[in-house]
Amino acid sequence: MSERKSRKRLRKEYNRIARKQFERQRLLNRFAEPGPHPFIIVLDHLKPDFNIGKIFRTVDALGGAGVYLVGTDFFHPAPAKGSFKWVPARFFDDFAACHAVLRQQGYQVFVLEPANSACLTECRLPPKSAFVLGHEEFGISFDKDDYPEIQALRIPQWGKVESLNVSIAAALVMYEYIRQHAAAPPSPPPANRHHHG
Repeated sequence: MSERKSRKRLRKEYNRIARKQFERQRLLNRFAEPGPHPFIIVLDHLKPDFNIGKIFRTVDALGGAGVYLVGTDFFHPAPAKGSFKWVPARFFDDFAACHAVLRQQGYQVFVLEPANSACLTECRLPPKSAFVLGHEEFGISFDKDDYPEIQALRIPQWGKVESLNVSIAAALVMYEYIRQHAAAPPSPPPANRHHHG
């Protein structure tokens, strides 16, 4: 068997196992409870590989209310380190449906855009903030002009690269939200509860 065919077969098996894990954890996700901070992360047509799971892990760590997934019916759950079971998730076919739910719930919606936007660290974020992060290559799936109430935010950067990895961008936005809204940091977790990796 050629190396290419062998890799293809291994990838297919990996995807089969990942999908099985995803379906099992999605069933458990029905019992997930929101964290203490009411922010929502909206993932707009992200790739199903690694970033989605990493973002679930960060939402769990920072006590977010949930993750709304637009145009995604499957992702690899392994990078979430189990967080997909604990962080409430809602799935939407398109952004319009997601946006309608967020507005009904009283959320101010923000979208991350690197240029011509208000600076994240200079913006007062309301308690019910929802942050939209677009596809890693193509950005958001909708025309922002159709949603004039959505505010664009940029993360300040000083280097030459014009964008950040989407999971890093999500973490920075969540941390700024927590910085503005958390009264005091929580006590350290018990030893060996989680490890960084």
